[in-house]
Amino acid sequence: MALSDVKCRNARPASKLVKLSDAGGLQLWIQPTGSRLWRLAYRFGGKQKLLALGSYPLISLAEAREARDTAKRLLLRGIDPAQERKLQKADSAKDTFRSIAEEYVDKLKKEGRADRTITKVKWLLDFAYPAFGDNSVREIDSATILAALRSVEVRGRYESARRLRSTIGSVFRYAIATARAEADPTILLRGALISPIVTSRAAITDPKALGGLLRAIHAFDGQAITRAALKLMALLFPRPGELRAAGWDEFDFESSVWTIPEGRMKMRRPHRVPLSKQALSVLTSLREISGGGLLLFPSVRSGSRPISDNTLNAALRRMGYGKEEATAHGFRATASTLLNESGKWHPDAVERQLAHIESNNVRRAYARAEHWEERVKMMQWWADYLEKIENAGTCG
Repeated sequence: MALSDVKCRNARPASKLVKLSDAGGLQLWIQPTGSRLWRLAYRFGGKQKLLALGSYPLISLAEAREARDTAKRLLLRGIDPAQERKLQKADSAKDTFRSIAEEYVDKLKKEGRADRTITKVKWLLDFAYPAFGDNSVREIDSATILAALRSVEVRGRYESARRLRSTIGSVFRYAIATARAEADPTILLRGALISPIVTSRAAITDPKALGGLLRAIHAFDGQAITRAALKLMALLFPRPGELRAAGWDEFDFESSVWTIPEGRMKMRRPHRVPLSKQALSVLTSLREISGGGLLLFPSVRSGSRPISDNTLNAALRRMGYGKEEATAHGFRATASTLLNESGKWHPDAVERQLAHIESNNVRRAYARAEHWEERVKMMQWWADYLEKIENAGTCG
């Protein structure tokens, strides 16, 4: 006898499992605990099998019958409904935001992106996973993403929220390229987030004040390798991370060149730095301290690891310079400003020494010159200039 909604609703549990049958093998199982579960009994390959269709009343009688009919159609085509469900679940798992994001991160690794970049992307994605990581990308809309972004923004992390939106957008564009999504919902969120107030890293650009900083570095009574690192930051103005992790094998003392490998460069290409006489002098003294190891600036805790991100900035604070006055990264702005203001050097030579990449694609195609000879002269001039203002306290 076929089931009815009334019979399903009024079914009561007993001390043992009760099975109420509908047509075509559809059954409603009444558990002793009171739960009511839909099951489909069928035969495939000569074996009796059972397929779970959900619970009542979440799945209505009409919906259970529709699921039964779908399963019967698969059986007519020689397909096991249970196996088909497993395949669908596997395919569905490949379409979740988390799985596609992990593929995207793996793609970045294979493209040779810097470890720092990969770590940053993973860190940002961890904000998105709790909100919709296990959802199919086709089910995620702009409102869902915005809620996740707001949870970051409400903490005052405006720049992180903006970068998260960009990273989520990159994952969706990858999903579109791999035929698992049709649109990028983050496009609709442009302008929805609070714009952070951009503050440049503190840098000293007044020659007299810079001379004072150089004298403070010379008199620094902390670790000798920290003092050497600060001197080299002023002389060579690399990014702090490029210098901190430098190895002795990167330096050619005969040719007076430091070659930073692409793995540590922001733009993922090797970068050569001409070494002035003053820089070579600092390096020669430093080699007496740390030359027995691989790193120029080994940590006091472990010779296999470099000094930390905070070491140089902490030294500046100890010398009395607040974070609004000077930072390790600020040496780059100092050099850029004063070298350009000197009027002695081509702006492209300064940019190449800073390892900046031209943002204009057309101009970049024609701006491949290293300006090497000019940079060699420029770096020696810069070292002489620093020496002059350190000794005199003025540019003269």
